[in-house]
Amino acid sequence: MRVGIVGAGLSGLIAGRRLHDAGHDVILWDKGRSPGGRLATRRIGDAQLDHGAQFFTVRDDAFGEQVAAWQRDGVVFEWCRGFASPAGHTPPDGYPRYAAHGGMNAIAKHLAQGLDVRTSSLVFSIHRGAGAHPWEVRLDDATVTGLDALIVTCPVPQTYSLLVSADIDLPQPLLRGGYDMTLCLLATLDGDSAVPEPGGVQHDPNFTFVADNRRKGISAVSAITAHASPAWSEAHWDDDPDVALAALVELAAPYIGDATIVEQQLKRWRFATPRTIWPDPCWSPDELPTVIAAGDAFAGPRMEGAALSGLAAAAQLLDLP
Repeated sequence: MRVGIVGAGLSGLIAGRRLHDAGHDVILWDKGRSPGGRLATRRIGDAQLDHGAQFFTVRDDAFGEQVAAWQRDGVVFEWCRGFASPAGHTPPDGYPRYAAHGGMNAIAKHLAQGLDVRTSSLVFSIHRGAGAHPWEVRLDDATVTGLDALIVTCPVPQTYSLLVSADIDLPQPLLRGGYDMTLCLLATLDGDSAVPEPGGVQHDPNFTFVADNRRKGISAVSAITAHASPAWSEAHWDDDPDVALAALVELAAPYIGDATIVEQQLKRWRFATPRTIWPDPCWSPDELPTVIAAGDAFAGPRMEGAALSGLAAAAQLLDLP
């Protein structure tokens, strides 16, 4: 089959890798400048900062097999076994947390090796094909590609807008789910941060996560990533970027400590976390098994959920007669 995948985040890359290794012709499109989606790592000066997914856990055996392969290939490592709360009231739970050598985007680069990944490519619409292929993908530059099968892994609102041009309606409960948004502070420091060992805080009411990228083991110099809570992010989403950044710096002051910020940036994640999860790992119309919607809104917002959704989408196509 010639399979097109919209979105080169973890779900798309996992599905593309599995289909490519099974001998199929796979094309992935992503509007970003590099593959990975929220597997995002940014360099600021001498600092390296993860500004999307910070770590992942393993609970499912299928994902565990994938992670074991990444460990053998030297891509990921066990970072720690949990994070205490800021006040010390919630002890670490002892469950392994994994990160990637050099930043989380290394996972995306590893998965993308040998795949036809076309970045800076905006898929404009999807249509039912009139020729040899049942599906067509049209880019914003008017390029048209015929396909035998299609997997769409972008956030649900974007998936809906693409599939509607092919006369495919997503289930209403899936459309009503919505997403939390996240404002993220990236800051390099002239000294040690106040983020405690092992370099992460997960139970602060103002933040979903705060990371010290040096203590995490991916940055040569001190640099923090702070993901504001959904409520705070929504309240400040429409602020002027400089105003939002200043407010976020003030909010993160307890974790900056006595250090001085050398450089700071604001990152916005509009579709950061799905609020509800579809009960199945992917979805397709009963009469059209060659078009599949997948992503973290299906199998869970964690990295494991995104990976399992991609695996399920690939398995559905591989099982076709």
